Amino acid sequence: MTRSVLVEAEDAQAAYAATQQLDLRFQDLCKVVRTCSRFAELVAVRHEIAANLLFIRFEFSTGDASGHNMATLAADALLTHILQTIPGISYSSISGNYCTDKKATAINGILGRGKNVVSELLIPRALVESRLHTTAEKVAKLNVRKNLIGTLLAGGIRSANAHFANMLLGFYLATGQDAANIVEGSQGLTVAEDRDGGLYFSCTLPNLIVGTVGNGKGIPFVEENLVRLGCREEREPG
Repeated sequence: MTRSVLVEAEDAQAAYAATQQLDLRFQDLCKVVRTCSRFAELVAVRHEIAANLLFIRFEFSTGDASGHNMATLAADALLTHILQTIPGISYSSISGNYCTDKKATAINGILGRGKNVVSELLIPRALVESRLHTTAEKVAKLNVRKNLIGTLLAGGIRSANAHFANMLLGFYLATGQDAANIVEGSQGLTVAEDRDGGLYFSCTLPNLIVGTVGNGKGIPFVEENLVRLGCREEREPG
């Protein structure tokens, strides 16, 4: 899970100096996060300078939770620590919109937000013809024309798929997730190839935001679905 904060400096040079300090003090930042949660771990810090503004993007692992609130609390603690220990910067906003939460953005498509999932299968020629009533060649051609070229013409952002959002919304509601995360969840790629008449088909979802604990859980039908998925079996968090 990611969260971003925004600080400001006197000028761009001071902002750059602050980024150098951030990079040097990564282990200290990790210790700050561990004081906020038993499960949150800081895994990366990324930053972007715009004029005298410094946008800082924190990336966390959050155990079995999707981690929205966990990441927000950790980011708040990190911001306080940074302002107290790194000179030349001051508070601007607890949210820098560089996460990016519930928005289809290039940074989410490139770096991911939540789980980055790739699914794939190979459908034999006989099933393609008998069940789908088509050929692998035709499916692959349509995927390029519709999902790739069509999305390009529409100005899609790091995305080339038909309707990931439709399926994700149903899954999110059934398992107690934050349904609004289908916005970034709708980003992703569909790949189809003709492999000697068989259809290779793959979906890549860089922003699958899910959790098995936290808000939205505990509702009877949600718990029933999580049990069916094996999410209530004993295992280590994460």
